[in-house]
Amino acid sequence: MTRAAAIALALECLAPRLGEKDRAAIIDRALGSHGLRQASAQSAAWLALVSYARHGFTDYDDLLAEGYDRASARHFTLEATQAVLDGWGCPHPVAVDDTVVTQAAGGAR
Repeated sequence: MTRAAAIALALECLAPRLGEKDRAAIIDRALGSHGLRQASAQSAAWLALVSYARHGFTDYDDLLAEGYDRASARHFTLEATQAVLDGWGCPHPVAVDDTVVTQAAGGAR
C-alpha cells in the first residue's frame, strides 16, 4: 500500500463525511509536509486534518497576522476547529496542543 493510500484509509476512519476535494487537499498536505514524513500514516492524516480545518475554516491565520502566538490562536479557534471536524464526522476531540505534543514526540500520537 502506498503512503497516500494509507493516509486516505486513515482519513476514512477519522472523518467519514469528508468531501473528496477536501480529502485530496488533506492527503496532499500530509504528503507535502516535511514534518510529517516520518510520522505514521494515521498520525500524518490526523495532523493534516486538524491543520487543514484550522487554517481553512477558522480565524487562525487572521489571529496570527494580528500578533497572537500559535498557542493563543489555537486556543481561540479550538471550538471552531472542533465544529468543522464534527461536521466531517470525526469522533476524536482536538486539543489545543495536539501539534506541539506530536512534534515533541517525533510525530507519534
